[in-house]
This record gives sequence, structure tokens and C-alpha cells, in this order.
Amino acid sequence: MIHETVIIHKSAEIAKDVDIGPYTVIGENSLIKSGTKIGSNTLIENSEIGEDCQISNHASIGTIPQDLKFKGELTKLFIGPNCKIREFVTLNRGTSASGKTVIGSNCLFMAYSHVAHDCIIGNDVILANAATLGGHVEISDNAVLGGLAGVHQFCRIGRLAMIAGGSIVTQDVLPFTQVQGDRAKTRGLNLVGIRRHHMIREALEEIKEAYKILFLSGIPIQEALDQLEATNPRPEVKEMIDFIHSSKRGICRSASKEVVEEEI
Repeated sequence: MIHETVIIHKSAEIAKDVDIGPYTVIGENSLIKSGTKIGSNTLIENSEIGEDCQISNHASIGTIPQDLKFKGELTKLFIGPNCKIREFVTLNRGTSASGKTVIGSNCLFMAYSHVAHDCIIGNDVILANAATLGGHVEISDNAVLGGLAGVHQFCRIGRLAMIAGGSIVTQDVLPFTQVQGDRAKTRGLNLVGIRRHHMIREALEEIKEAYKILFLSGIPIQEALDQLEATNPRPEVKEMIDFIHSSKRGICRSASKEVVEEEI
């Protein structure tokens, strides 16, 4: 059901079974797919929203980037199916740099969280209350950002990584790890997240050994990478190696050895 007070731009396309609450505005170049429910007083524009999403009241979806270089060019926000977007969330569309902001499926954005322009977010990602992403951030599948966490522009968050609440991330976060602090330091592996996703024991043990070589051995990072690559590692460790090789901002370094050893 679409409430009688809803305003819909003539260019918008809305599936027949979409629910839209009072005083919401669906702006131009918007596509809302089947099964999606939208609360009251929400603004959606220049967005493609997948099936069965739930958008709470007072969210701002596909709004213009908070980037002084933006000159009104036509860009878009893409949201996959089954995402939950809570109250006062802001999701900005892209700039001319990439033309789009992309969010995968089954993501949860808690109240007041923010995704800036040109971000790429994978599947099953969680941003807790007031977590904030700068522009061009990339987040891989199953990563979790705690409340009030902030991620600097152009940083990458690896798969199954955990960002503790209140952390300020200014470098890339390695897959399977957890970081904490200002500026965020790696404090060990995200063992809770890894186990929840039923990773086989052999893979977890090899990740632990790789972590020790990379962060606790004291050898230079390139030497550590060479050592790992020589072992014909499992895909999970190869994922860590490739992530480091492709990093442009560098990796969040480890906290003290004593602290980290307790968390792997």
C-alpha cells in the first residue's frame, strides 16, 4: 500500500506490492523492486533498491554526495535485496569518479549510520549505530563495524573483519582480523565471526599461523609474505596475502604482542 501523502516522481518505477508510509518522497531515477517496505518521511532518489528491503522512517537514500567536487552529474546508488535500513541512515550516491555507490544483499544499517559516495559494500555487512564511511571505502562480505566507528576515505575492510565500536580506521583492515582504537590497531583474529560462519578447523589453524608470521614474528612484511607464499597456502591465507599486496594505504598494524596473542 502506498499512502496518499507520498510524492512520487514521474520517472520512478515502483513494484505493485511495495509499501510506502506517509510523507515519503520517491524522487527521480528511482527503481524500487518487489516486496520492499518503506517507512514514513523518507527520501529516496537516484537509487535502485532490491527485493524485500526494509527501510525505516526518516532515512535519506541516494542523496547527493557530500563532496565539493560533485557538480550535479547523474550518478546512482544500488542496494541489493533483503537489506535493512534503520532510522536516519544516510546513503549517498556516487560521483563522477565511479558513477555509483554499491551495496550488496542482506546488509544491516543501524540508526544514523552513513555510507558516503562511491563506496562498495559486499553482502551480509553490518554497520552499527552511527558508524560512518568516508568516500570510496570498500567493505567485503560479512564485515561488522561497531557503533560510532569511522573509516577514512579509500580504506578497505576485508572479509569477516570486525571493527570495534568507536574505532577510527585510517588503513586497510586485513580479512578475518579485529581492530580497535584511535588510530585502529589489529588486536587479533575475529574468532567469533569466523566460527559463526563455520570455517573448517584446518583453515582456521592456517589463518592463525599466517597471522603469527605477519604480525608477531618480527620479520619485515615482505619477508613474511614470501614465507607464506612458499607454503602453497589455503585460499583463506592466499586471500590475506593478496589483500596486503593490493593495499594502497597500508595495513592496520598490530597492537602489543602480549595483547594480540591472547586473542588468536
